[in-house]
Amino acid sequence: MTDFVITIVVTFLWLVSTSAWAKALTDIKSATGSSIVQELKPCSIQGVMCQFVSVTSMGSLNVSVIFGFLNMILWGGNAWFVYKETSFHSPSNTSTSQGGIPPPTGI
Repeated sequence: MTDFVITIVVTFLWLVSTSAWAKALTDIKSATGSSIVQELKPCSIQGVMCQFVSVTSMGSLNVSVIFGFLNMILWGGNAWFVYKETSFHSPSNTSTSQGGIPPPTGI
C-alpha cells in the first residue's frame, strides 16, 4: 500500500514539475524572441537601427519537456501495476461467508 501511495505522489510530482518547466520554457522563448528588440530603450532612439539576428536553438529544451511527460506516463503505468498488487484490486476473501464460491487452492 505504501508503494502505491509513493508511486501516485511521484507521478503527480512529475506532472506538476514538467508542466511548470514547459510553462517556464514558453516564457523563456517569448522573452528572448525577436519582439524584444523593439522594447529595448537604445533601439527607440532616432537614427539607431537594431537588428535581431538569431537565438540559440532550443530544440534540446523542447526534448527535455517531452521526456518529462513521457517519464510521467511511465510512472502512471507503473502505478497501475502497483495498484493491481494492493488490496483495492484483489477480491475480498469474505465472499465465501456470504455464499460465494471460494477461491481455488492448490493450482
